[in-house]
Amino acid sequence: MFGLEALDLARIQFAFTISFHILFPAITIGLASYLAVLEGLWLKTRDDTYRDLYHFWSKIFAVNFGMGVVSGLVMAYQFGTNWSRFSDFAGSVTGPLLTYEVLTAFFLEAGFLGVMLFGWNRVGRKLHFFATVMVAIGTLISTFWILSSNSWMQTPQGYEIVDGRVIPVDWLAVVFNPSFPYRLAHMATAAFVATAFFVGSSAAWHLLRGRDNPAIRRMLSMAMWMALIVAPIQAVIGDFHGLNTLKHQPAKIAAIEGHWENVGNEPTPLILFGWPDMKAEKTKFAVEIPYLGSLILTHSLDKQVPALKEFPPQDRPNSTIVFWSFRIMVGLGMLMILTGLWSLWLRKRDRIYQNRAFLYLALWMGPSGLIAILAGWFTTEIGRQPWVVYGLMRTADASSGHSLMQMSITLALFVVVYFSLFGVGIGYMMRLVRKGPKTNEGAEVSHGGPGQKRTPARPLSAADDDAEDNGTSLNKGN
Repeated sequence: MFGLEALDLARIQFAFTISFHILFPAITIGLASYLAVLEGLWLKTRDDTYRDLYHFWSKIFAVNFGMGVVSGLVMAYQFGTNWSRFSDFAGSVTGPLLTYEVLTAFFLEAGFLGVMLFGWNRVGRKLHFFATVMVAIGTLISTFWILSSNSWMQTPQGYEIVDGRVIPVDWLAVVFNPSFPYRLAHMATAAFVATAFFVGSSAAWHLLRGRDNPAIRRMLSMAMWMALIVAPIQAVIGDFHGLNTLKHQPAKIAAIEGHWENVGNEPTPLILFGWPDMKAEKTKFAVEIPYLGSLILTHSLDKQVPALKEFPPQDRPNSTIVFWSFRIMVGLGMLMILTGLWSLWLRKRDRIYQNRAFLYLALWMGPSGLIAILAGWFTTEIGRQPWVVYGLMRTADASSGHSLMQMSITLALFVVVYFSLFGVGIGYMMRLVRKGPKTNEGAEVSHGGPGQKRTPARPLSAADDDAEDNGTSLNKGN
């Protein structure tokens, strides 16, 4: 297929399926915490705007959560089907870590998710809030274990190799491997930022269509406060993450920078733009800023950054891809920071809800967080190549060795099924977003109980816009 080998198709298949999957957990992590904040604010202030927003976003959360679970199941099967040699080599580390994720995070989420989605009129206010908080904590615990497993593949620690297999000897070193704290913080923060711009974009869409009410304004306001505060923090975390990567994966940094060789003792310039050519071993059309590469990556003006030619050709990541995926991520991050600053400037002038140029920017920035997450994962995963476990096992040695025909057929099936299934799910979720939150100003408030409306006991009914009267509130108690 297009001159590709079976190994290439196995990598593309994994990249395709995980790219679809990562979008849903990212929004799930952010929305779960957002829902906990909304319900907490409603309990504290009794402002029904927060309650209306909770009901609105809980429906979108339910649909998104379901698609995340379905897409995640495929990833586990691929370890056994397409990457069985990797599972045989490193399964004693990755297997338990993923099992801990199921035992701690997934069970916690599943246990309280039903109360969160269907218990609004069936349990007390404090118990329902507790369930929402537990779901939010569960998403973060899930992130902890998944990032620990993936980070160990980037910077393996706490193991011995016995009879050709990895044997864990120090679980604390395995879990808290050198890159894990930085990657966990980077991913969790990215999920919050992505969700903030998703929420802000939906609010901007409604405001541009003339739907201006307290709930819509509150959505935009909360989203922009999150962008203003968290996007700069993400940049700082990214800097620390870069320093850690330079220490443990210097070839990846060299590929990201498109930096081929050092000249004498001269500091390393920063290549803003260019086209890294892997065959010619140089970056064509490079636009450089002297000294800045050393300043950013080593925090000095005289130290040099490792160059690609310092590594054997077979150990070099594909600089052409990671050079640009990294710049897409950073460029979008800068736009996020600027959007947050602009929102603050408009907020001080009481124009944040009326400035159409800003609202259009907020609208188009909606998918920016998710695109940045994908670009970041492309950078970190392709930058790890040719290793599947850095320095221990090459990707070429990790695959199951399926034929080109088998990989071609399964990849084609994945593309068709994923775009069909998740296309419908994403379309339905966006239809809910377009409807916007219901407000109940002047409506009679139902407190549940006998004879009152209850949420139907059907999973997708949590996403049905007409399934529940959002004017209801929790029974008193607890």
